[in-house]
Amino acid sequence: MDAHNDSWHGRAIIHLDLDAFFASVAQLDNPELRGKPVIVGSPSPRGVVTTCSYEARPYGVHSAMSSVRAQKLCPDAIWVRGDFTRYRELSGQVFDLLRAYTPHVVPTSIDEGYGDITPDTAHTEHPTQVAQRIQEDVARLGITCSIGLASNRTVAKIASDYQKPRGLTVIAPGGEAAFLAPLPIRCLGGIGCKTAAKLEHIGVRTLGDLARLDDTDTQAIFGSLGVTMRDRARGIDPREIRTADPAKSVSNEQTFTSDLTTYADVHRTLTAIADKVTTRLRAKGLAGRTVHVKVRSPNFETHGASRTVTAPLDDITELMPIVEELLPQIWSDGQAVRLLGVGVSNFTDGGEQLSFLETDLTCADADDLACQKELSRNIDQIRAKYGPDALKRGAEI
Repeated sequence: MDAHNDSWHGRAIIHLDLDAFFASVAQLDNPELRGKPVIVGSPSPRGVVTTCSYEARPYGVHSAMSSVRAQKLCPDAIWVRGDFTRYRELSGQVFDLLRAYTPHVVPTSIDEGYGDITPDTAHTEHPTQVAQRIQEDVARLGITCSIGLASNRTVAKIASDYQKPRGLTVIAPGGEAAFLAPLPIRCLGGIGCKTAAKLEHIGVRTLGDLARLDDTDTQAIFGSLGVTMRDRARGIDPREIRTADPAKSVSNEQTFTSDLTTYADVHRTLTAIADKVTTRLRAKGLAGRTVHVKVRSPNFETHGASRTVTAPLDDITELMPIVEELLPQIWSDGQAVRLLGVGVSNFTDGGEQLSFLETDLTCADADDLACQKELSRNIDQIRAKYGPDALKRGAEI
């Protein structure tokens, strides 16, 4: 199932699924919980398990189980309340990471979503390598994910659940049907308990069995969706990765395992964050007039500052002076920092991207804004080909 050494032909779709997300966030924010059975939910008699850590699962605990039953199975479990503000924050960081690799991203819930990483002339890296680097980037946030990589959404979704946790399952184009055939029918989205019972009644227990059904049987079970469901069991799914409504802001945040306290560290990190934000703005063809900076302390107290400028910006040389101006409004040198964030909103369309061949720029002046913008676009091209870490600005090092 590893297509790493083979060329990739056709679409490359990933499904990213965060591993035991709510429980993992609890263990990230409370290191004393790491390695212990953690259950997210209410332990009250009428409570229900939202999710649990992988350490609790060998006891038989699973999501949607009654709390009473979970307590009997795992009496030593540590119960924690859900924190959806924190979940949304970390989820946003994950999908921001994914958008650094492709603009074609569709979150389907707070802890999973799809991305189209199909190779093209500007992005020639093998999809398997891209998926590996996405996994590594997520791990730096302090949580883990499992990824399925395939030629379509159906197979990628099933593959992401194949080797959890921390799994990367690659189904090369042409191998979809063979991968799906032995799997139980409940693996396919849209098949619940009642439908599974109907299928099992006619001897259909695997996706391979479903793939072989004739039109009459598929229509009797699924109605008008019969052909679609059979096609998906065969590994055929033409659905595109359709992005949601145009973004109202582009931002990036970074949470630290060890607090930052010095201006040098904070400035260096803000430069790296601002670089990611402006890279995404240019990739989307956007430029914004409002800049936001966010700082969070170790006790989760959050402060923000913003400024709206006259001319829309999409380059780090324009963004960082504003960030540097806003920072003293919400942070002082020596204060501990748990999280930093930079965002740009209030969009207009990005400006025309001219090349050196179309201009008379000599860039003798390193501070020339037009030259700096051209440099940024060249950096974009190199990163698109060799990865986001291929080049770093001096202020980030």
